[in-house]
Amino acid sequence: MTLKNITLYLLAVLSIIAGSANANNDWPSYGRDLSNQRYSPIKQINKKNVANLSPAWTYNSGVKATFQSTPIIVGEVMYLSLPFNHVVALNAKTGEQLWRYNHQRKKDYPMCCGPANRGVAVSDGKVYIGTVDARLIALDAKNGKVVWDIEVADSKSSTGESVETLKDGDPLKKGSIAGQSGVGIAMAPVVYQGKVLIGITGVGYGLHLDSDREGAPLGAVIGIAGNYGRNGFLAAFDAKTGQRVWQFDTIAPHNWEGQFREKTPDGVPLNRDIAKEKATLDKYPNASKFGGGSAWTTPAIDKERGLLYFGTGNPSPQMDDVSRPGDNLYSVSLVCLDIHTGKIRWHYQQVPHDQWGYDVASPPVLFNYKHKNKIIPAVGHPSKIGWYYIHDRITGELVKKSDNFVEQKNLFARATSEGVTILPGVLGGVNWSPSSVNEQKQTAYVAAIHWPVKYSTQDIPATKDKPAIHYTTLEPLMDAPRWGLLSAINLTTGKMKWQHKTSAPLVGGVLATDGGLIFMGEAIGTDSGQLNAFDADTGKVLWRHKTEAGVNAPPVTYQIDGTQYIAVAVGGNQIFGFKQGDSLRVFALPKK
Repeated sequence: MTLKNITLYLLAVLSIIAGSANANNDWPSYGRDLSNQRYSPIKQINKKNVANLSPAWTYNSGVKATFQSTPIIVGEVMYLSLPFNHVVALNAKTGEQLWRYNHQRKKDYPMCCGPANRGVAVSDGKVYIGTVDARLIALDAKNGKVVWDIEVADSKSSTGESVETLKDGDPLKKGSIAGQSGVGIAMAPVVYQGKVLIGITGVGYGLHLDSDREGAPLGAVIGIAGNYGRNGFLAAFDAKTGQRVWQFDTIAPHNWEGQFREKTPDGVPLNRDIAKEKATLDKYPNASKFGGGSAWTTPAIDKERGLLYFGTGNPSPQMDDVSRPGDNLYSVSLVCLDIHTGKIRWHYQQVPHDQWGYDVASPPVLFNYKHKNKIIPAVGHPSKIGWYYIHDRITGELVKKSDNFVEQKNLFARATSEGVTILPGVLGGVNWSPSSVNEQKQTAYVAAIHWPVKYSTQDIPATKDKPAIHYTTLEPLMDAPRWGLLSAINLTTGKMKWQHKTSAPLVGGVLATDGGLIFMGEAIGTDSGQLNAFDADTGKVLWRHKTEAGVNAPPVTYQIDGTQYIAVAVGGNQIFGFKQGDSLRVFALPKK
């Protein structure tokens, strides 16, 4: 071993040892802490000096693909997951690479959701990552060597639709498949009391078709009735051995049809044909076996009460509801579990019998909520349908629903043969982007999307070679105006404090700091991007830095030797048509 390698090795070891003592200066978990507030107490960079923020260092990974990772910083080491599940450890002061793990994906494994990964977890000398081929891997934090590698779910356990189902000449057959019902892992894991918590995705997908134009956004999502997909789950694994400790299936084992709700729990009509659903219930006795309910969100954890909170995805098949009568519990729900056993405490189904792809995709956030002269332990969630929900995190009671932070049009409308335009569409509202909460100011900061979609049905008659087929499509409208909205939401009143409109839809996430700042990245058309700093009180833009690709990942902040840094992945997003790249950008104030 060379002197340089010995030095880097010792740096990694010392960072692991020192990490717990520097928790306020680090970014040790996906949401900074187990509450997922993404609020940092560091305030060296503030409203008065943020205009002087400048590049400190850049790391180029060599992997130009959708880049959604949250960097994890422990001591002086940054741990960063790359697209396709490669992992690097970097000197967090200089960007020098300490080690690199190159992931060998299973041959011909069908990726459900592209190559992106949301991040790693770091604990007790190990780095944990969930992979696109549904594995959970523990790496030695000192050198990146594999400690253990387990299969979380079997790819053969899920049945996917095929583009070949569509007829020759069908205009939607022009695109290649971007996503399908292949099982994978997108979320960043979280570690608590010796358990690694992680869930699977891809179990509720319809067909995601690429656009027929190079570099263009997603072409369409297609839902076909039938036995497609499988049940999702969130599971806990022993951090030392990888052994499965418990598993919670996101589809209710009994009574998954629920109450046949005509309205959402908060009273919005769902336009369901309840009589038809009940009449056909006996025709689909095995529907729940293919129920879907991907686990998209890194859980938030209430340490005091031993409770865990996460969100579930759409039921399967996506959109087309013919073969799954009922409420389809626990899909599209905020779920509370006992963290020690995985037993359910409560759930809140935002959209029963979802037909629109309104997954609970953004991570839930825990905070103390001031309500009617009382402090309530609360869990908040910014939804794809455009409202911010606040629940009592012990009982699940809905305490407050904000005003809509994006435009809503034809919400919960049924598909028609002519097509109906709906807002928010399948992309959100708030997609997977994590929000931030300033508990002291009782304010949430949410990055959202305005992008109309056309919701339609197709009935293709039979031919001598193929039977008749009925399917449902959600097509993002490329000619309609679309934009992003960064909103500051007064949690007490549910009103907007301010909103900032961007030229492109917002996907990536938000960072709030005690310096009175909000950091958020964006794409600029299809050619570039930028990272922005806002005044948290007014929404005024105080600083911008242009980048060569879309900034579609959540920023983080950390401090080493008295210097505060802001870091963000710059790698765009293929599904949204934002330019992809391979860099991690880090900024700091100039040295005096």
